Formats: sequence, structure tokens, C-alpha cells
Amino acid sequence: MATTNARRRQRSTRITVAVALLVVAALAVAGAAMSGSLGVVLGAAVVALVLGAASTKIMHSELLTSRQEAARDRAEQAQAYREMEAVRVAENQAFARAMTERIAERQQLIGDLEGELARTQRKVAETTLKLGAEARRAARAEAAITDETRRADDADERAAEAIVRVAELEQELDVLRAELDAWQAVATEQTRQRA
Repeated sequence: MATTNARRRQRSTRITVAVALLVVAALAVAGAAMSGSLGVVLGAAVVALVLGAASTKIMHSELLTSRQEAARDRAEQAQAYREMEAVRVAENQAFARAMTERIAERQQLIGDLEGELARTQRKVAETTLKLGAEARRAARAEAAITDETRRADDADERAAEAIVRVAELEQELDVLRAELDAWQAVATEQTRQRA
């Protein structure tokens, strides 16, 4: 910050010197014109020309310095933007990897739950078949009706538990599918924003 203030003061001094040289040149020409002597007027004209050229050179060097500093500032700003962009890209890639991993985990979990649901449905079907067989056997074997009734009750209880478990698994599957859809929507939205 001190360097910037020093440069500004220096520029101000350069401009002041250039203006002072032009004022001195104008005063010299005005003074020579008042004297009425041709030699003095020519000398004042030469001095005014030299002072004007010096003033122009000072202003030109001030302009070049200003342009170089502006170019340096733009280069530094561009480098800072490149670094910020690199950080942002790295963060986006890390987020995309994390989301991809989460989606893969959820899809694996959904696959596992679907397998569990299929096994449970098979058990329900088997239990239902067993119930039918038990009912037919109970009708045919009246002597063992008490024992068969107990087995049928046990089978009913297992079937009810299996049906409850199937309903729970279906509910959990629906929740996981909703989460997966939400994550995929977020990932798609971020992909669109980056594009």
C-alpha cells in the first residue's frame, strides 16, 4: 500500500513538473514578446520548444509507467482468478466424486433390499403353500386336528410377520429411491450449473 501511495505522489510530482515547465515556457515567450527584441523572442521560442519537449517526454514516461502498472495489476488479477477457478474446479470434482460414491452406495443398498424383498416374498409364497397343505392335512386327519391347528396358527403368525416385513422393506425401498432421485437431481443440477 505504501508503494502505491509513493507512486501516486511521484506521478503527481511528474505532472506538476511538466505543467511548471510549460508555464515557464509561456512566461519566457510572453516576457520576450514584451521586450520587443527579435533575438530575445527567438531565444525564448527555443527555450519554450525545449521545455515543451521536456514536458511532453515527462508526460509520455508517466503514461508508459501507468500502463505498465495497469498491465501488471491485470496480470496479477488474472492469476488470482485462475487460482480461484482451480480451487473451485477441485471442490466441484470432490463433490461430484462424493455424490457418485453416495449414489453407488445407495444403489447397492437398493439392490440388497430388492434381494431381501424377493427372498421374503418367496418365504411368503412358501408359507402360503404350507398353510394350504396344513389346512388340507387337517381336514383329512381329524385325529390330529389340535396339533395341526397349532401348526396352522404358527404358520399364520409367520406369514403375518413376513407380510409386515415385506411392507417395511417396500417402505424402506421407497424412501431410498426418493433419496437416490433427490441426489441424482442435485448432481444433474450441479452438472448443468458447471456447463
